[in-house]
Amino acid sequence: MPGTVNAIVPLSLLEAVRSVDIPEGDDIDVEYVQEHRNKRLGLSDTVIAQIRRYKDAMKRNQPIALHEASGIARLIGRRPDGEMIFTRAGNIVAARMYQLISATTRQIIHLLPGFLARPLAFRQVKKAGEKYLGASVRRVGASIVFGVKESVTYETAPRAIGCLYYQSALREMLKLLVNGGGMIDHVHCRERGEDICEWRAEWRAVRASQ
Repeated sequence: MPGTVNAIVPLSLLEAVRSVDIPEGDDIDVEYVQEHRNKRLGLSDTVIAQIRRYKDAMKRNQPIALHEASGIARLIGRRPDGEMIFTRAGNIVAARMYQLISATTRQIIHLLPGFLARPLAFRQVKKAGEKYLGASVRRVGASIVFGVKESVTYETAPRAIGCLYYQSALREMLKLLVNGGGMIDHVHCRERGEDICEWRAEWRAVRASQ
């Protein structure tokens, strides 16, 4: 469906904001939290309600308008800690995608030796990338190439830091599936005038057993 994204995307962005804005510590004063509720986006009732809404949309397989998700990314992009939030959101969306893979498949991938596990893991990265992030995923030699044409974070933050969302998602998925991944290069970027954002990741397991 044109102009839409999976609800997992805005959900991960808001969950990252909330995780950063929640005060640390187990004994935070309730009045302190209430005082900062209007100052911190992640503590607002609006964000809490939207997180619930996106979780419900995920269960119903309801898409979310691209411009709505991009609006959240723009809010993040204006924050001084935007780089950290985009990275954390990428990790969050990868963890959710990983959990959506059947437990049996995950177990098989972890038990097999690397040369057998990697093709299975690649299929999961490809399937999840296409379904949840609208990404095209292919293998080129010993690398994985991960491309996104309709980026939610396009032009939402200075210095293209919004692209860290997809980069960290790819890195975390490789880590969760095969404890792999090496250098990730942002080889193409729409913010450099190209027609796609594309990352090339080393497809290498780092487990001692492999």
